Amino acid sequence: MRLPLSALIGLVLTGSFLFIAVFGHWIAPWPIDDSSGGQWEGMSAAHWLGTDTIGRDILSRLIYGAQITIFVALASSILAFSLGAFLGFLAAVKGGWIDQILSRVVDLIMAVPSLIVALVMLSVLPLNLTVLILVMGILDSTRVFRLSRAVAVDIAVMDYVEAAKLRGEKGTWVIFREILPNALSPLVAEFGLRFIFAVLFISTLSFLGLGVQPPLADWGGMVKENKDGLIYGKSAALLPAAAIAALAISVNLVADWILTRTSSLKGGRGG
Repeated sequence: MRLPLSALIGLVLTGSFLFIAVFGHWIAPWPIDDSSGGQWEGMSAAHWLGTDTIGRDILSRLIYGAQITIFVALASSILAFSLGAFLGFLAAVKGGWIDQILSRVVDLIMAVPSLIVALVMLSVLPLNLTVLILVMGILDSTRVFRLSRAVAVDIAVMDYVEAAKLRGEKGTWVIFREILPNALSPLVAEFGLRFIFAVLFISTLSFLGLGVQPPLADWGGMVKENKDGLIYGKSAALLPAAAIAALAISVNLVADWILTRTSSLKGGRGG
């Protein structure tokens, strides 16, 4: 099957970001905190994208920022899907009071904007990557719970699920062997959206000062550090913002292609 142009662009860009994130320490031309230039210098042979507000190489900071941004977003998204999808499937399969308790707890958490909850929690908890991942993953799992429960409710009434229950299969077997394989298509597409949301969320938290802390770098923190340069026509704050936008677009293109591909395969088998 020939790849659509949009999917090809998305795969190339996403693969490039992942490559940079994995091999960033070997690619970056300067150390993360090396103030090797002057304030907001322009592009040069030594600093291909110029320098930031205290003379650090922007290209190197972008590369190191890609590592932190993608790692935190990916880890929190995996946590959100592991927790949210399992609890959503469990609520759909078990029903009754289990479904009611889980659904009402999720409704309660979602009643308050995630950013406000995160800011309150991070203001009293230690600021490190582990805490960031846990807070973001737990908050985002509520959205995954709603989607996975809605999908699982439709699947749970299918004949093959009822047959598994009549055979005496346990709830975990039904979830992982019957429901999960048939719910992958919407969950994969949702994972792409949740990952993008996590990138934007961690960038927002860092911009507000409660995300990734120095000496580590992430793209949202870079925007905050260099925002004053916009007054003087400097692009140091625009480059990490452009990186966030490029990553979001590329992952979206890949997720859309995967959703279309899996949906068409299911349609072909059904016919």
